[in-house]
Amino acid sequence: MIDWAGFIPAALLVSLIPGANQLLGLSNAVRHGTLRALAGVGGRLAAFVVLIGLVVAGLGALLAASATALEVIKWVGVVYLAWLGLSSLRSALHTPPAQAAAAPTSRHGVWPIVAHEFAVAISNPKALLLFAALLPQFTDTAAPHADLRLAALGAAYLLIELLVGLAYIATGRRIGATGIPARTQRRVSLGTGVTFLGLATLLAVDDLT
Repeated sequence: MIDWAGFIPAALLVSLIPGANQLLGLSNAVRHGTLRALAGVGGRLAAFVVLIGLVVAGLGALLAASATALEVIKWVGVVYLAWLGLSSLRSALHTPPAQAAAAPTSRHGVWPIVAHEFAVAISNPKALLLFAALLPQFTDTAAPHADLRLAALGAAYLLIELLVGLAYIATGRRIGATGIPARTQRRVSLGTGVTFLGLATLLAVDDLT
């Protein structure tokens, strides 16, 4: 009833593609360490639970078919990604060298990191379109209990996303090991900012309809 053999490779491929959330997880690991970055992934997964829930409830297809709803979500995502990009650039350009060279810390606790990951994921219309298009391909949505099978596929995707997120965090943590040169950390912030601005631009010009 569920094509697991087809779904798992497809979900793994989708999750591995570097996107805003994976980049944010890697950046969080560089700046704030493993535990805070992992908490951020929890925020991302919480947003995906909401989006998958909409698909299971049948609302995902309705939202995906609404040009107005997609346009609103799209521009919220554009503004938020642009804000994250500008914040990263400002941090890179104004952080004193001594502070940049120090061990990764977070003066504001874990909740802003969680909130950032949640907001990036929930405001990305492509994530909703992905779940609305991907999950139904691997089960018969006309058969009884289709909602339960969609939920099972969604749960499997969340597990895959967590594992891939851990791999990105491990990479970021290796880059952000204690004592990295200030120049390296500033370059990470600059690269993150430029990438987020690029993603915002791509989303802005993308025709989701």
